[in-house]
Amino acid sequence: MARAVARAFDTGEHLAVQAGTGTGKSLAYLVPAIARAVETDEPVVVSTATIALQRQLVDRDLPRLTESLTGALPRTPEFALLKGRGNYLCLNKIHNGAAESDERPQEELFEPVAASALGRDVQRLIAWSSDTDTGDRDELTPGVPDRSWSQVSVSARECIGVARCPFGTDCFAEKAREKAGHADVVVTNHALLAIDAISDAAVLPEHHLLVVDEAHELVDRVTSVATGELSATSLGAAHRRAARLVDEELAHRLEAATATLSSAIHDTEPGRIDVLDDELATYLTAVRDAAHRVRSAIDTAPSDPRAASARAEAVTALTDIGDIASRILDSFIPAIPDRTDVVWIEREETRGTVRTILRVAPLSVSGLLRTRLFEDSTTVLTSATLTIGGTFDAMAAAWGLTADDMQWQGVDVGSPFEHAKSGILYVAAHLPPPGRDGTGSAEQLDEIAALVTAAGGRTLGLFSSTRAAKAAAEIMRERLDTPVLCQGEDTTSALVKRFADDPESSLFGTLSLWQGVDVPGPSLSLVLIDRIPFPRPDDPLLTARQRAVAARGGNGFMTVAAGHAALLLAQGAGRLLRTVDDRGVVAVLDSRMATARYGGYLRASLPPFWATTDSTRVRQALERLRTV
Repeated sequence: MARAVARAFDTGEHLAVQAGTGTGKSLAYLVPAIARAVETDEPVVVSTATIALQRQLVDRDLPRLTESLTGALPRTPEFALLKGRGNYLCLNKIHNGAAESDERPQEELFEPVAASALGRDVQRLIAWSSDTDTGDRDELTPGVPDRSWSQVSVSARECIGVARCPFGTDCFAEKAREKAGHADVVVTNHALLAIDAISDAAVLPEHHLLVVDEAHELVDRVTSVATGELSATSLGAAHRRAARLVDEELAHRLEAATATLSSAIHDTEPGRIDVLDDELATYLTAVRDAAHRVRSAIDTAPSDPRAASARAEAVTALTDIGDIASRILDSFIPAIPDRTDVVWIEREETRGTVRTILRVAPLSVSGLLRTRLFEDSTTVLTSATLTIGGTFDAMAAAWGLTADDMQWQGVDVGSPFEHAKSGILYVAAHLPPPGRDGTGSAEQLDEIAALVTAAGGRTLGLFSSTRAAKAAAEIMRERLDTPVLCQGEDTTSALVKRFADDPESSLFGTLSLWQGVDVPGPSLSLVLIDRIPFPRPDDPLLTARQRAVAARGGNGFMTVAAGHAALLLAQGAGRLLRTVDDRGVVAVLDSRMATARYGGYLRASLPPFWATTDSTRVRQALERLRTV
């Protein structure tokens, strides 16, 4: 893999590398990256999807490598971690008015407990600002909720700039940027990489070599950054921030427009919007025009830093809602087959509070990635799961690499594991197909109980929904003699630790466990998957993508839904073998994996385990593992 990465850097040809767990892929790309950066004095950017991998690279891999390579290189390489500005404390906001009551969500003003919790968080953050060297949110222990952090941080667009800020010389974000500007290897995340690609302002240091680790997450992370949303919360915040900065008539006009649109969004049924009705179009137009008018009336050049900060935040909020409203209106102008954006209404529940949100997202980010990322940088994309259905084609198309002018190659460097000797893929072909209610059938629950009993606990249960995970956990607690933990009963990290520390326990959960669990050794001998993880049939973005593929003559189901399921299955199955000594079973309790025409495509996306549909042999194998 290291040779392939070095060759890509030399030739300028993009490279997709599938490298199984335990390959040492971070070392395989860091060594050629460091060598190249030191040789040319040009930085290499490494982007990851998770904080855990960022920390591994910066705290473990890069320090060890720089020490090990001393003497082999003409100078000691330097590295830096760079995140978005909103991840760092803003000293100007802290010292020039942080938690003002009119910035809080309306419901908090009437909840003394919530308000005092917010106040305590802000006080702790202010005290921490005097002790921390980095101001990096991820170094705060314990952490604070987003609403508390937002009181002491600003986005890049809300920042008033180093020249105008009285704390510019001490700014944590600027110090991180300055360090990154002198580094040979800059570690960042997919979200900041997307912002750097989408926006006209340079966020990352200028670079021509890029490594994307956890590359299977890239499309979703870029889509998330490119998604706009309007809700009562964002509309109300924009009005509150702007109201005291403009005359009463303008403020009232903005308030009326945002209140009317908030009400319309709340009253609209969730789901994709293919035809924009005249009423909603009128309300969006009113918000767009009012936001732009109020924004133009705000003086953005006051000398007072506190006033400058308040105006910058107001202008940013107004620009956002105005631009998003305009984007939504424009997205309906082409006929459906020619549209590049998808619009939908979604309801989200957080701590008992339901929010209704109007969202707009790109139908595809392949063109954006192609023109704003791959045309400017030679890119290495790597992950343990990049081949879907046995090829790189699906991922390459989603990234935009399949365009005629793009030169790329895919390499599978294999795995240190002997999958056929270390793991069994068991498909419960005798079970009835899963029902539509999302919970397991009586036959499936019997199968779960028999398999977990044979394994003696030691089970990671991956379920398609929180409801299914909780229902199965409750029933298994009544039927099993071993402990069953369930996601949501504690923080995920705490549950995973308890699961790893107690070999007889089982952990049931949903999406984040499919990709985020690393439990080597005897605590994990069985990975249970309740059903093929197809996307929800009412998922507005994925169903729109299916429709777009079908309109071009392709198979929308196989390209989008089956591809989505194959990637998640590969990630889930990857939880089983984490070291060369691990042994166990991946059990898929969905008979369609054996009987449906797409079953072979899904199985080809999984590691080459020894496969069977014989439940007796699987239980016997699990029982033998208990005695090893």
